[in-house]
Amino acid sequence: MKSILITGASSGIGRATAELFLSEGWRVGLVARRADMLEDIAARYDTAVACPADVTDPGAMSAAVQGFVQEAGRLDVLFNNAGMFGAQGEIDAISYADWRAVVDVNLNGMFLAAQASYAQMKAQNPKGGRIINNGSISAHSPREMSVGYTTTKHAITGLTKTLSLDGRAHDIACGQIDIGNARTEMVLDLEKRRAVEGLPALPAMDVENAARAVLHMAGLPAEANVQFMTVMASKMPFIGRG
Repeated sequence: MKSILITGASSGIGRATAELFLSEGWRVGLVARRADMLEDIAARYDTAVACPADVTDPGAMSAAVQGFVQEAGRLDVLFNNAGMFGAQGEIDAISYADWRAVVDVNLNGMFLAAQASYAQMKAQNPKGGRIINNGSISAHSPREMSVGYTTTKHAITGLTKTLSLDGRAHDIACGQIDIGNARTEMVLDLEKRRAVEGLPALPAMDVENAARAVLHMAGLPAEANVQFMTVMASKMPFIGRG
């Protein structure tokens, strides 16, 4: 049975992806701070393992990886997904504390999850595995008032490229999925704010489309890798110019 560890598994893209992988017969490690929400998933699937942890805590993230490996035997895939949008506004309206909060989760947290998983994949026998980083369309083109989120998602592209290059010697592949406007709590919250401001609704897609894209990336044989994939609502204004 193949195994995957998913960060940010308690809600949104992480939860949808976890439930899809579980339905496809994978052993799935569920990482998030909310233990009760992870246990809710684990109670419904025999192959789910709740691994509550704060991704910004190095010791907790390392323990989550090792705890999952004790249950699963090895780690085949990490879906490095945990993230937050953070405070919105122009740069002069964003406090340093708000900036640090986004950087801590979206960049430091993804670094720590990748670091612990990479070390496990490098050491296990047979060695190797796959890391899938959740970037965003914001890794290429920003949404307005999103300096923290957009900056960190650009940084994830650098992390992806570095892991892909360094991992070759250890049979560790790394790819990135850039998702645009899946119907998650974060996008629905943005919708509410836009409605208050009198702005039109955002084009959006069912979150399962994102989950199925991750499943495809994770299921590839070791000789193949999706380096970058963009999956988004078809009518998003990502392509084009004014």
